[in-house]
Amino acid sequence: MKRIFFFALLLILGSCKNNKTTNETSIAEKATQVSTIQNKIANLKDSKNKEIIVVAHRGDWRNAPENSLQAIQNCIDMGVDMVEIDIRETKDGHLVLMHDETIDRTTNGKGFVKDWTLDSLRTLQLKDGLGVPTPHKIPTLEEALSTTKDKILVNLDKSYKIFDKCFQIVKLTETLDQVIIKGTKTREQVEEEFGTYLDQVYFMPVVRLAKGSNLVVDDYLKNRKPVAFEFIVPNDTTGLNTYFNELREKGAGVWVNSLWPKLSGGHDDEKAAMDINTYQWYIDNNVDIIQTDRPELLLEFLRRKGHHN
Repeated sequence: MKRIFFFALLLILGSCKNNKTTNETSIAEKATQVSTIQNKIANLKDSKNKEIIVVAHRGDWRNAPENSLQAIQNCIDMGVDMVEIDIRETKDGHLVLMHDETIDRTTNGKGFVKDWTLDSLRTLQLKDGLGVPTPHKIPTLEEALSTTKDKILVNLDKSYKIFDKCFQIVKLTETLDQVIIKGTKTREQVEEEFGTYLDQVYFMPVVRLAKGSNLVVDDYLKNRKPVAFEFIVPNDTTGLNTYFNELREKGAGVWVNSLWPKLSGGHDDEKAAMDINTYQWYIDNNVDIIQTDRPELLLEFLRRKGHHN
């Protein structure tokens, strides 16, 4: 009888020790996650260091349906700094992740997002990059931000006109310091239309490099310095490295998209897939934020070059 009691006591003590170890591990993992997101936020604010921020366009859509929770989680797991997601509003006022106005391309359903209720959208399957239906479902903005919390920065695209509703979800999920919004409007327009939120989230103007673009940049720098500028670079412009370096020295990051040739002077992801050294153009031209459709490939290159941890 004593032996049975002693054995039971050992089992209880062992269980308590294992629970303590599990709790300590959980606390340690949480601390690491918070530290990681704080590093990403600090890097976003620091335009002068050598770290280049990697932004995954619609998540890791080559290995999971675009704008899905899995596409976001894949980015977190591989160490991406920021994920770009697209927001649409349903018929009954819910916010979901969807790039197009319609659900035709990315789901097994048809029609406009605005004509579907959330419950009805939940019955659909997201398609993968080849158009094949998968078990993945359309996520809400709340689900997406809960997935990103304390792990990765988030660019909420297509959210400008409905940001009053987005803002409520951002506050609810306590992800305010992780969210960046962008737009193509002038400073005066942004302050008039978006001014309520300018001191609460990061805002980034989108500028097409062309005649007169300096006026827009200079106005923002003088009156409301943004955390970064997104530049559309249609041609391989000379002197770009000096111009971008000057902006970074003034405290604004430089974001360029490697998605398609017309956005990056011909130095796009598909070219990089054939020759990874294509990405050297971004380093040479002092770009410190790159939005990509090939996050894993870009991370590999930047880490090899000492521009990403």
